[in-house]
Amino acid sequence: MQDAYGRQIDYLRVSVTDRCDLRCTYCMTDDASFVPRADVLTLEEVLRLGAVFIGLGVKKLRITGGEPLVRRNILWLFERLGRHLGHGLDELTLTTNGTRLDEVAEGLVASGVQRVNVSLDTLSPATFKSITRHGDLSKVLAGIDAADRAGLKIKLNCVLMKGINDGEIPDLMAWCHARGFDLVLIETMPMGDARSELYLPLEAILEALAKRFSLEEVADRTNGPARYLHVQETGGRLGLIAPLSHNFCADCNRVRLTASGRLHLCLGREDGIDLRAHLRAGDSDSAIIAAILKALSVKPQGHDFVAGGTCSQGQGAVRSMSATGG
Repeated sequence: MQDAYGRQIDYLRVSVTDRCDLRCTYCMTDDASFVPRADVLTLEEVLRLGAVFIGLGVKKLRITGGEPLVRRNILWLFERLGRHLGHGLDELTLTTNGTRLDEVAEGLVASGVQRVNVSLDTLSPATFKSITRHGDLSKVLAGIDAADRAGLKIKLNCVLMKGINDGEIPDLMAWCHARGFDLVLIETMPMGDARSELYLPLEAILEALAKRFSLEEVADRTNGPARYLHVQETGGRLGLIAPLSHNFCADCNRVRLTASGRLHLCLGREDGIDLRAHLRAGDSDSAIIAAILKALSVKPQGHDFVAGGTCSQGQGAVRSMSATGG
């Protein structure tokens, strides 16, 4: 798959649910509504679309949410998608909040999953409860421990929030690196009703870290947008995702499938196509492939995120992050 700008699309992120057992303030509003269950893709439909995309050249498939592990029988999907590993698919991964990771870590490994991304914005139980509105940090830490024991490689994703967790980053980084985990710092994105006053540019954090640590940019890359620094004092890696201050659209290799079956070509745009309609109309795989390739031809060159607002041209995403799959 290739878009009109010559970018090779080989990474699919699939949201299996927009529901979550946490209510992070940068992801959901207090009165968040969810897709009716009848409109959510069945696991069989997700599996079919996954196979179609793998046939089109997707090498990396990431399962996301909401919180994907709240989806009933989710290991069934991992087991069957895992059968494509080595047969077109190079990597099957997961992004999770970690609250239920202890229940499925061994099953994920058995399905061929080798690493997971866990969202963790603080090591303070009180701050965690405030950010998530009711969450229990100990459940997340137990999930991380279980994943580590099962042999999964772990990357922790931390969303920077001005005045909330910006003072914790050195301690969080040291904790991650002591356990052999990568830490990735992410700027808040102006999607839906996200609180723009929380936005903190990565440069501000890096400036503070540079006073205490020796940071060296390295060529390491994953299939995602993060660039990496080596931290000499800890020996670990620090990832940086800065969609606002350092636009990474030129190298975009991703498309996203929502829980309701809408294929979004850009995280920061509302355009896309409804693949659920094709599935439930009984369309053949070839018809679905034609629809996907047609959509790719109009994948935008980049998003219009700007700090402190929704977008620069009024065309940005009005859906929340939880409805997108990250």
